[in-house]
Amino acid sequence: MTAPAIKCSAVCNLGLIFVVLYLTACGITAPRSNAGFANLDSPGMADTNRTMSISLGPTVLRFAARFLDDEPETQALLRSLDGVRVRIYEVNSNGDSERIARNFAKMGDKLGNDGWQPVMLVREEGELVNMFAKPSSSGIQGLTIVSADDEEVVVINIMGEIDPAYYGDVMVALDVEDAPDVQLAAVD
Repeated sequence: MTAPAIKCSAVCNLGLIFVVLYLTACGITAPRSNAGFANLDSPGMADTNRTMSISLGPTVLRFAARFLDDEPETQALLRSLDGVRVRIYEVNSNGDSERIARNFAKMGDKLGNDGWQPVMLVREEGELVNMFAKPSSSGIQGLTIVSADDEEVVVINIMGEIDPAYYGDVMVALDVEDAPDVQLAAVD
């Protein structure tokens, strides 16, 4: 390798680092510093392949909200969020479903240790769905939904001050079928 090639490679890498830092600082990607950020590991490196990873920050969410004039509740919800992360893992045909289930349980334990509270658990016909909320004094700082079956594992992390009144809107936006209807009690 010649000296100019090394110099260009180093300059290109430095430029890439600055672009990544700029994108994470400007709100395009979901912020790791947010209290609603769920730091979760893969459900099993040997048993799954990540097929999709999306990270949307407040800038993108607020931009999307601008186009929802006819849906004021969804628009308000998007404006209240700081980030949304979605990861989808395909379960390998030779994947160890018991190991994936153990890793799934470890994810829940890790969230519990980080102050997240389980708010929903659904087990039916080979599918497991867990939802956790990170409470704050004014509502919810984040929601994390982890769903697994024999074919895929989906992890969704929603960050921001989420008013519990928007719970139904979140479930509709996530296309959660048969989500329970939540009745909010009045606070005196």
